[in-house]
Amino acid sequence: MKVVCPSCNSVNFIPKKEHYAKANCGKCKASLLETSPIELTATTFDTHVVNSDIPVIVDFWASWCGPCKMMAPVFEKTAGAFPLQARFAKVNTEKEQNLSSIYGIRSIPTLIVFKNGKEVERISGAMDEQNLRNLVQRFI
Repeated sequence: MKVVCPSCNSVNFIPKKEHYAKANCGKCKASLLETSPIELTATTFDTHVVNSDIPVIVDFWASWCGPCKMMAPVFEKTAGAFPLQARFAKVNTEKEQNLSSIYGIRSIPTLIVFKNGKEVERISGAMDEQNLRNLVQRFI
């Protein structure tokens, strides 16, 4: 399966398994098991969304948004439960206004789940950990 390295944005081909003890990027040698949400920009967005065989859950947020701040730790904690099953990413709508426009972001936080390069689910508003886990499990 194809997985994009969260450190150097290189596309890696790895065997599909239930669990991984170790998986490193072929280019930079960083761990592909890293679960911290990555910050996407207009430059890196398509690389991660289009070239990933695992679902990419993107949180469109802003620093001034109260519900976004409340959901950030939930998003990060939930990401830790899905190494190499889903990639969690964030788009700062203040810095990436063009991406926000392209995806029609009208309220934040908005989560979009991409699978095989296509949007498959969109939810606006903060989510608790259980609902976020349930959302992700539907697409892995």
